[in-house]
Amino acid sequence: MGALSATTGYPASSAWEALGTSVVVRTTEQAALEDVRAAVHSELDAVDRACSRFRSDSELSAVNAGAGQAVDVGPLLIEALEVALRAAELSAGDVDPTIGRAIELAGYDRDWSLLDPPPARGEAASVYPARRAISVRTSAGWRSVAVDRARGTVFVPRGVRLDLGATAKAWAADRAARVGSHAGECGVLVSLGGDIATCGPPPAAGWRILVTDDHRSGQSADGQTITIRSGGLATSSTAVRRWAHGGRTMHHIIDPLTGEPVRSTWRTVSVAAADCTDANIATTAALVRGDAAPQWLAALALPARLVDWAGNVITVDGWPAEDAAEMRAR
Repeated sequence: MGALSATTGYPASSAWEALGTSVVVRTTEQAALEDVRAAVHSELDAVDRACSRFRSDSELSAVNAGAGQAVDVGPLLIEALEVALRAAELSAGDVDPTIGRAIELAGYDRDWSLLDPPPARGEAASVYPARRAISVRTSAGWRSVAVDRARGTVFVPRGVRLDLGATAKAWAADRAARVGSHAGECGVLVSLGGDIATCGPPPAAGWRILVTDDHRSGQSADGQTITIRSGGLATSSTAVRRWAHGGRTMHHIIDPLTGEPVRSTWRTVSVAAADCTDANIATTAALVRGDAAPQWLAALALPARLVDWAGNVITVDGWPAEDAAEMRAR
């Protein structure tokens, strides 16, 4: 999940719940807020109907139910799947949309709000108290998915279930920021569960954002406050979105090689990029890559902040070292 929380202080702001998480919209023009909110609300509703794994009437559910045959879908799901497959290619398979069965086996088979909370322990060792391999085949790999834009169809093999959780939320934030900015003719920031997209001219002082483990935290939470003027920010964490399943503490970042929640060096990874989608692809892949993540992010010239389980912070490729420093997404 994302773990960025936009700071307070913008007069034009609105918040609600959608896609199983919090939505925060901020605009540079007070008078445009209602138009922006309406446009963002409509966009997120369309994404939910196309991409939700928890709605029986969604197009994604139809694709999963129709595994083994080509299923007719609309252009929105086509785009979402193309984004997910691009993420798999860019990350060499570390971000794979065919882990749906694995994440269900980990207990994430219903909306997040309905899952059992984990024990109140925060250490990395509290995850997976007993090692247990998932013995069934959980994924055929992202290359098994066939998206035909011309025909408007999607094919996945029998036994494969798609999950777009690693990309769809950030992609939805980017889309929502664009439609909101167009509707309001102003600068817009959209935060979906703490993953942040911006579009249009920023406020004079930029968009100030608190980077922390949990986007639901207050402004006094440990973290770092930075300022951006464009682009997107995303955070992925194994420390926040957790639940209890089968006597174990689970989280939602799945290692496609093992089909299990990843055991990462990092508690939280934050990345800035030209848009929220690319930032989120990088944060998820970094958690899967573990110790190799800083070098990989640096090679991609992506500013990043990585926090290990002892609370040590590593910054990469121009991520600001001081609070309130300004950073331009590339």
